[in-house]
This record gives sequence, structure tokens and C-alpha cells, in this order.
Amino acid sequence: MAIPSKYDASKVEDKWYSYWMKNNYFHSTPDEREPYTIVIPPPNVTGVLHMGHMLNNTIQDVLIRRARLQGKNACWVPGTDHASIATEAKVVAKLKEQGIAKSDLTREEFLQHAFDWKDEYGGIILEQLKKLGASCDWERTAFTMDPEMSESVIKVFVDLYNKGLIYRGYRMVNWDPEAKTTLSDEEVIHEERQGNLYYLEYKIEGSEDTLTIATTRPETIFGDTAICINPNDERFTHLKGKKAIVPLCNRVIPIIEDEYVDLEFGTGCLKVTPAHDENDKNLGDKHQLEVIDIFNDDASLNSFGLHYEGKDRFVVRKEIAKELEEKGILVKTEVHTNKVGTSERTKAVIEPRLSDQWFLKMTDLAKPAIDAVLGDDTEINLVPKKFENTYRHWMENVRDWNISRQLWWGQQIPAFFYGDGKEDFVVAENIEEALVLAKEKTGNTALTTSDLKQDEDALDTWFSSWLWPMSVFDGIRNPENEEIKYYYPTNDLVTGPDILFFWVARMIVAGYEYKDAKPFENVYLTGLVRDKQRRKMSKSLGNSPDALKLIDDYGADGVRVGLLLSAPAGNDILFDEDLCQQGKGFANKIWNAFRLIKGWEVDASLEQPETAKIGLSWYEAKFQKALAEIEDHFSKYRLSDALMTIYKLINDDFSSWLLEIVKPAYQHPIDQVTFNAIIEVLENNLKVLHPFMPFLTEEIWQFIAERTSEEALIIGKYPVQKELDADIINEFEFATGVISGIRTIRKDKNIAFKDAVELYVVNNSNSSVKFDSIIQKLTNTSTINYVSEKVDGASFRVKSNEYFVPISAANIDVEAEIEKLSAELKRAQGFLVGIQKKLSNERFVANAPEKVITLERKKEADTLAKIETIIGSLNSLK
Repeated sequence: MAIPSKYDASKVEDKWYSYWMKNNYFHSTPDEREPYTIVIPPPNVTGVLHMGHMLNNTIQDVLIRRARLQGKNACWVPGTDHASIATEAKVVAKLKEQGIAKSDLTREEFLQHAFDWKDEYGGIILEQLKKLGASCDWERTAFTMDPEMSESVIKVFVDLYNKGLIYRGYRMVNWDPEAKTTLSDEEVIHEERQGNLYYLEYKIEGSEDTLTIATTRPETIFGDTAICINPNDERFTHLKGKKAIVPLCNRVIPIIEDEYVDLEFGTGCLKVTPAHDENDKNLGDKHQLEVIDIFNDDASLNSFGLHYEGKDRFVVRKEIAKELEEKGILVKTEVHTNKVGTSERTKAVIEPRLSDQWFLKMTDLAKPAIDAVLGDDTEINLVPKKFENTYRHWMENVRDWNISRQLWWGQQIPAFFYGDGKEDFVVAENIEEALVLAKEKTGNTALTTSDLKQDEDALDTWFSSWLWPMSVFDGIRNPENEEIKYYYPTNDLVTGPDILFFWVARMIVAGYEYKDAKPFENVYLTGLVRDKQRRKMSKSLGNSPDALKLIDDYGADGVRVGLLLSAPAGNDILFDEDLCQQGKGFANKIWNAFRLIKGWEVDASLEQPETAKIGLSWYEAKFQKALAEIEDHFSKYRLSDALMTIYKLINDDFSSWLLEIVKPAYQHPIDQVTFNAIIEVLENNLKVLHPFMPFLTEEIWQFIAERTSEEALIIGKYPVQKELDADIINEFEFATGVISGIRTIRKDKNIAFKDAVELYVVNNSNSSVKFDSIIQKLTNTSTINYVSEKVDGASFRVKSNEYFVPISAANIDVEAEIEKLSAELKRAQGFLVGIQKKLSNERFVANAPEKVITLERKKEADTLAKIETIIGSLNSLK
């Protein structure tokens, strides 16, 4: 096969991905090998590939490919999440474009539209992951609304209800008026926003007196059912037992007393709106106040809002402020900053709302999950450790989980009502079982399934995905099946810290409840991908590059390298496209090194030179040292550091040193032994690099020799760690210092490489003759002479050894060299004068820190040595 002159990722990537898929390398079934399992954090079915997915899935693929090379049975389960709120919103929007309202459809009709939408768009992100090189077991692709997955979710709901852990309660919840559903506390983001504090005057019934209250939400006065004062506030003693009149609606409400009121905030009088504030609701319950809900489900005002009925809350806020001002009720307005809850999904401002919802008691369920991460016998390792504090805070302050959503897209809650009362329901996996329970509960044997009505609500998406590590192996429906016993617990979970509570903590809770075991051993929490200005990448800012275009421009391997080089464990990633260019350049360098090797003519009759023997021994030691470092980095999830170790090994040690050491002379052949050894070295390099750059490495691997499908790199054998010779590494490092010194002299003196030079070494105590042949080859040095006295010529030092290269007039332009050295001498002497002037200043010496004085004395000594060397060089030329 002719080797192309350039590496073209666009021609290589589809070819090898198809080859891997055709040979079923990604598929895993239980066998006698050690399993290594990762379950993908299922991206939203609405999603397309963005930089966060790129990073997260590159890391997972690196871990999976490495495990595969290590001989483990690697299983990476892919899939997507139905993402209730996001997907339903997209389907509703699409229907709206077609002139169809959700309210015009039955649940079954709407779900058919939703599944059609999922079939059309749902696989996009998974197909895009293939472009990245993700080696998932695609035969195992799961979707959180697959029938068997939904069956598992329903089974768990019924089980938890029967254990007394799920209950139905009338509570103040977070209402998303755009999605028209409730949200759990964790799905609400609290943002600081600047608004106004409105001071309103309320009249006191039967008198000319008034009182002033301060509110950030004047539109909620229609829901006021009391005014509250602190009983210890002497300013309002005259109001005790009286009633106030709500402006505009003129409703009479009681003035109540409670120490809850902050004497310092606002005016010290508090309007109480139990339907629209959790603290007001608690006050209302305590004082048995009326509850008036003034909002429709889209946060427009209902009939209680009088002439504002049907208008949006924020529109009303502006209009009512104007009306109150015109009527002399608005006393003043102040700028006020407060925290506003917004929906994580729709970004809408959350409305506190009283509603009948389903809740899961979390306190007892959380205990094993707390111990697993934070206990004395830690079973689950969070990386980096800093996230343990976040985990502790959430889990030790856990609240009951609101698991119901007012949506159709999702698993429908398996509660069946047989009457009009709030408690007239049974919970069962299907309507047939529900009918049996309803007959038992009511004693009415005449009931039929048509008398039962299933709860309209769907379950929170997270209530489905918290079962993911078990449900993908059918561990809920069939807890003793072969796959769950083999693959569970999984090994590593790679995800973002933003869903540490939403998903990670809840999976741990579910794992201990249903398998009495951890769901995974390690949780690697990646940082957020940010731009160079530290801004979070987003479509709205326009700072998020098109993931697929990056792959087109730099190749998948280039992008993978670029992402990982900028991704230290757990810290935010400052993504720089230049690093993708570096990754592409690295691929080209490896390709050119491979082409160089394959271009050598091999002569089996030649003996192996000593230089090659020594060079290969050194590289073997260097490779083993790198292998130990890589292993250490992987054990700490420092994938960026592991890649950098490999990068330096191949870029510097292999390409810049080893190939130069073994390279045959121009138009001369190489011996067979060295050639075979270099091919073996190259193959080992490809094995450690393969998890990071799978396409390039497989392409070179298959070009090296004809391979059967059993010999593909993807299922090759990872190099084994052996004892290493540390001395040879240290000796070579010393030799590189010598080589560098000679090369510098050649460059400074403009001595052509074809002109051989001599080398003299004074004080040979720290040098080894082992690498002399390599020094000679790489610097075209004719002889290396070990002497006790200095020799005329250009010199340099390596540790305590001094090296001299005699300079002859034949090699250099003597006059130009004298001129250059004279200028250097003048600069050095001027610098020395400055230092000595400073050191002769008694005030400076007396007041400067000891460290500074020591540094200045070192500068003086170094400059004196430099001046001596320059004078010696000048004398040798005159």
C-alpha cells in the first residue's frame, strides 16, 4: 500500500469507524474477563453535540478504549433521556406551527406526535458522537421512555409508595408558568435581579388612619388576606385587633400579630398573601387565613385580578403601579435588589403556587448515599475531592422530592382515582391491578376499569434517569439476570458537577435502595467549558464553536487532543481552538515520523550499530518511566497530564531524539535488527496513544503491516510495565546537555554540520562515555578527548564539566567572531559594573534581604566566569 504524503483525517475517520462497527469491537457480552463498565450520562433527546458533550464523551471514550486494550470486557452503554420539559416544549412549538394546540389533542394523540418527533430528531446527538470516535456499544442504546425502561420506573414508584415513602400532598411548589408544570427545588436557579420596592398605603377600617407596607410585587395585593405586625413593635400598638382595607379591590382583611415580622425591613408591616409565598403560607396556616390564588397557570391574572384579568403578571406590575400612584396609594418607590427564582429549563421566573403534588421522602433514603461517599468506609470516590463538600451540603439538607410534573411526555403516574375525594385513589402498575385494589378498598365489587381515572401527571425526568445504571441492564424488572450481576456496579461515571445532586446523588440513593450496592466506583466531575475570556459557552453569547465544524477543520483526533489538553481535572476548561490546531499538528508529526521510518531501505546483512543499541535501551527506559507516569495520572483521573506525558514522549523523545539516533546516513540502508526494534517502539507508542487519538493510530497501525481483524489496534494488548533503568535516563539527559552545547557553538559560529569538529572534556567526573558515540553522531564530532587542562576554543559547561570545541580559521570568519565576542565582553563588563556598584553600597547591603544579597553575589560570580570565558575565546582567535 502506498503511504499518502499527508494525513487526511476526513478520509480516514469514516473508514475506520465503519471497520470497527463491522467487526463489532464495541459490543460486549458477559464472559470470563474482568468487566469495565461506563453508562453514558444520557443527553437530552432534544440535544445536539456541544462542547460540554464533546469533552465528557471524549473522556469516557479514552477510559473505555484503554480498558479494552488492557484486556477488560469494556462496555459503554449509550442512550438518551426523554427530557420531559424541554421535549414537550419543542413538540408543542412544532404543533403550534401546524396550527394545532396541545389542548385540542388527547394524551395518546399528543404522545404519538412526541414519539414521531423523537424518531425524527432523537438520534442526532448519538450519530454526532460517532463522528467524535465514541466507541459505545450501540446495540445497547437505551431511551428513558423505552417500554422496558418505563416499566422499571413504574415498578419503583409502586414499590416506594407501598413502603410509605411516596405520598400525595397539598404544598407550596415551584411553578414554571411557561412549561406549566411544577419543578423541584433543585431545578430552580436563584438569580440576583434589580427591581423596585413599592410602598403602598392601606386604609384602616372605620377610621381615617392608614398603614404603609413595602412590597416587591404590587400585583399580588389581590391575594392579600391579612396584614401582619410584630406584637413587640410599639409603632403599631394602635392597630392591634383592627382591620385593613386592600387597595383597589376594597376587601377587608384582619391585622394579625406575629414575631415572624422583621422590625427592620420595609415599614415593619407585612402584607400576607398565602397563595403566592411559602412564608406567607406558613403564617396563613398558623393564623387560619383565607387562601386566594390570583394567577392562571400561565401566570396571567384570573378573575380575582378584577380589571387586570388575563394580563401577564409583569405587565400588571407596571400598570398597577401607575394606577396606585394616580390614586395616591403608592407613597414611594425605591430600587431594590433581591433573589428571583428562575426555571433551569425555560428561564421563566418561578411562581410559588399551592398544588396537589406527589413527593418522595428523602431523609432516610439519603443516609446510605451519604455514608457511601462521606463515611469511614468510602465506597464511592468523587474526583476532585472538593465536590464532597457540595455533596454533603445537599444530602444533609435534603428535602422531600417533588416527583410529579404537569406534563404528558414522561411516565404517567400510576395512581388511579375511583372517586372525587383527594384520597380516593389506589397505586398499581396497571389498571387491572388497580381495579383489584380499588374493589378491596371500597368494598364495591361492581367497579370496572371505566370507573377508574389515571392521574394526568407525569413523573419528573430524573425519577426515570436515577435508575439508569440498573435499568439499562434490566436490573429492576429482573434483579437476578446475568447482565446486572456481571456489569453492576459500573466502574466510572463521567459527568458535570451541575448535576451532582440532580442525577449522581439520586443514582447512589437508588442503587442502595434497589441493589444494596453502589452504582459506580468513581465519579469524575469535569469542569464547565468556557471561552478564553472565562465566559460559559452558550448559543446566546455566540462563543460556542460548532462541534462538527471543529472536527471537519482539525480532525476528530485533533479536537480530542485540543479538548483534553485544556481540561485539568475538575477545573473549568478554558477552550482554545489553537489547541485543536496543536492536536492536528501532533497528528501530522506522528504521520511524518512513520513515513520517515517506512522510507528507510533495510539491509539484513548489516550489523546493528552501537549508537542504535544504546539509543533503543535508553528509549525503552524512557518509555517505561512514561508508562508508570501515565498509570499514575489515570489513577487520579488526570487525563490531561496523561496525554501530555504521551505527547512529550512521542514528540520529543521519540521523534526528536530516538529517530535521529537510529537514522541511517543519507542514502544508506538501516540494519534489520534496528528497523524491527523501531517498528516495535512505534507500535507501543501507538498503543498508549490510541485511547486519545484512535483514528490516526489505527491508520498507522494498519499501514505498518497486513493485519487480520483479530489484530486491529482497537483490541491490541496494552504495553506491560517493567523494571526500568533510571541510570541510563540520567546519563542520556547529561549527554543531551553536551549535544545542545555543541549545537549552540555550531550555530553561534556558523559552522556547517558537514564540517566535523573536535570536543575536549575537562573534569570528566560526571560524564559517561556510554553516549559518546551518540554525541558524535548527532553533532558530527570527529573525536572526544578527555583532558585535565583547558583547551583554546569555544566552551560551555554541563554541571561541573567544561567542554571545549577548538575553532579554526577554516571553520569561521575570524574578524566577525572577534567583533561579536568584543561586543559580548563589553556588555558583560557593563553588567558587572552595575552589580559591583550595588554590592559596594553599604546601605543596600545592610537593608536588603539575605536572599537578594545572595542572588546579587551569584550574578557577580556568573558574570566574572562569563567574562573569563569570552576573554579566553578572544585570545584563541588573536
